[in-house]
Amino acid sequence: MPIGAIIVVDDQIVSRAHNLRESEQRSIAHAELLAIDEACKATGSWRLEDAVLYVTLEPCPMCAGAIVLSRVKKVVFGAYDPKGGCAGTLMNLLDDERFNHQSEVIGGVLENECGELLSQFFRNLRQRKETSQK
Repeated sequence: MPIGAIIVVDDQIVSRAHNLRESEQRSIAHAELLAIDEACKATGSWRLEDAVLYVTLEPCPMCAGAIVLSRVKKVVFGAYDPKGGCAGTLMNLLDDERFNHQSEVIGGVLENECGELLSQFFRNLRQRKETSQK
């Protein structure tokens, strides 16, 4: 899936990842989780309090939980996710004051471009399935 994430600390990219769920058949291989893991290794800390996470799609519940637990300062995402978005669409786990950490959220950055990447991916996937069934 064309979902990519980068994490920036002090204006430097410390990690980058893309979704590998389908290619590796691992449900937790989301871009955000992979980028967080790499950023923790790069910074030597699980606390990413000075980090900004940029991602093409609004984080799901699992990724939003990891963002809160790793204390990411800010999340900037492109396309909203009406089926699973937990950074404002269905709910906002990232600024819920019941948790010990809240992240600033900026959504809809290059929304049309990010949304089109996803739409095109799924159009191509459907076409390949139709072709292989013939």
